[in-house]
Amino acid sequence: MKPITDIANDLSTGRTTSRELVEQSLSKIEDTDGEGQRAFIKVHAQAARAAADAQDTLRAAGIVASPIAGLPFSVKDLFDVAGDVTTAGSTVLKNNPPATKDAPTVARLRDAGGIVVGRTNMTEFAYSGLGINPHYGTAKNPWDREIGRIPGGSSAGAAISVTDGMASFALGSDTGGSIRIPSSFCGLTGFKPTTKRVPATAAYPLVPTLDTAGPLAPTVSCCAIVDSILAGDEPAIAVTLPLNGMRLAVPQTLVLDKLDDHVASCFSAALSKLSSAGASIVEIPFSQLGEIPKINAGGGIYAEAYVAHRNQIDEHAAEYDPRVRGRLLRTKEISAVDYLVAMEARNALVHEANKVTAPFDAVILPTIATVAPSIKSLEDDEDLYVATNMLTLRNTFCFNFLDRCALSIPMHPAGEGPTGLMVVGETMGDKKLLSVGLAIEDALTD
Repeated sequence: MKPITDIANDLSTGRTTSRELVEQSLSKIEDTDGEGQRAFIKVHAQAARAAADAQDTLRAAGIVASPIAGLPFSVKDLFDVAGDVTTAGSTVLKNNPPATKDAPTVARLRDAGGIVVGRTNMTEFAYSGLGINPHYGTAKNPWDREIGRIPGGSSAGAAISVTDGMASFALGSDTGGSIRIPSSFCGLTGFKPTTKRVPATAAYPLVPTLDTAGPLAPTVSCCAIVDSILAGDEPAIAVTLPLNGMRLAVPQTLVLDKLDDHVASCFSAALSKLSSAGASIVEIPFSQLGEIPKINAGGGIYAEAYVAHRNQIDEHAAEYDPRVRGRLLRTKEISAVDYLVAMEARNALVHEANKVTAPFDAVILPTIATVAPSIKSLEDDEDLYVATNMLTLRNTFCFNFLDRCALSIPMHPAGEGPTGLMVVGETMGDKKLLSVGLAIEDALTD
């Protein structure tokens, strides 16, 4: 995986062309020995080649829209792309009319010169953190493909498109952790922005209050570049803040429970590296995190998930992934009172949590408590699937619930099971968080 800045430099110096980049991507997608057939639901080969040629012509004339100009990227299947049916990883929606225009996120990336290479596979309707899809297959995690481990979800194909060189970066979505989870499991960097910074419209909804759009990419710098475009800002590379003197909080409630030995070891090593680089690591109770499962115990905010399915799930029940259908039908039973009470409690909790973390530059914790389990083990055991999904989503969901921006940065030694360090900023503190993330990334890779 090459960082965006390196690829942009290759383009500017003539070491490659956009057409060559697209041909390399398409070749990897089409490789029958690879994961492309499971990572992508639709490939835009002809359109991508034409767009690449256009970008090469513009570059020859001295017109370069942004650092992503001429770079192939993938789009998660829940975002509208003009001319495509948005199926959200399902077969239920396959006969819907095609989108008449791009989602704002896709349009912004295209306006910046990015090239859509295809639509990526995902957990059906984005309703799981594991990435398993019975309709289109499940792309294998790049680590330990002999066993065949999950990629994480719901932005499953998005992650594999980047790890396997089928795209320079991916556009994903994150409601409960769907960008950071596959990033952590697959050894990528993923960024979930504060919800209102990036439009999540013209995308199949899960929980609109929490739905966000963001990048999966090789580095924090890559995420910062893509995020600036998605947010409608001038494309920019974040400035690294000094790690020396930085105050980083480590919550002691909930999020460190049930860590597997590998994740615990990697997290301990990461804390040591950050401390050695001059950061002040402060353990804090952060008891508010323990309130989140209580507030959402009856489903709470996930009542919103049923809305998009209310007119189709009964008629098309057999076409749904049974695991997804079961979870959606449970949200039907959440009363309006329970939903409103949960939302009221959430607002109060956000206010309390903001006061706890305000004195710190960021909150840090493991993105996920475990490394990626095998696909087969979860397909064969329904109880294990449910328990693994809940544990996988636990840490990431906490900070979506608190309306925070968050990064997942690889913290594992090279060659070992991928695992991520989650770095959490304040609401609308996205730019500072990316600068903090650059410093942490530097310390972890030294």
